[in-house]
Amino acid sequence: MKQPDLGFGDLSMLGPVDEWPIGRLFAAAARLSGPVMARLVERHGVSPAGFFLLRALLLEDGGLRAGELAKRLMISPATVTSVVDTLERADLAERRRDPRDRRAVQVHITDGGRRLIGEVGHALHDDLWNLYDVVDEADEPAVRRFLLRLIERFNDFPEDDPAKSTGQAGPA
Repeated sequence: MKQPDLGFGDLSMLGPVDEWPIGRLFAAAARLSGPVMARLVERHGVSPAGFFLLRALLLEDGGLRAGELAKRLMISPATVTSVVDTLERADLAERRRDPRDRRAVQVHITDGGRRLIGEVGHALHDDLWNLYDVVDEADEPAVRRFLLRLIERFNDFPEDDPAKSTGQAGPA
């Protein structure tokens, strides 16, 4: 297997890819998955930012403020504004005053946005199934256990820096 381009320069000092530690392999796969997912979405004529913003709205019945969308999608509020402007022009999303706080504006998905997510989501399902169908049936229990444990560790990882709360300095 050729060394993947992870954007970190030459990693040949780590040796052949098939001998990398599991953690490094997982990190490489995770790093490569985002751009591949973006290309899959683009193949269906939708911008990745627009698609994922609409997906976030689809999961919320009452709409979301731009700041909350930015936080959930891990993008800047300015990017949310730009993407929502584009989605509004295409009648896929709309801004509305928050009925509980008239100073606030929420973003809502439109019926057109729901249709688009349904169509693209269905097509992506098949794409992703083909992409991720690489685990042999005999290996699936071990891979599943690894991923479930990793997800559990990620979920349990403290949000704050323990060194900060104890007053101890961490490595520089």
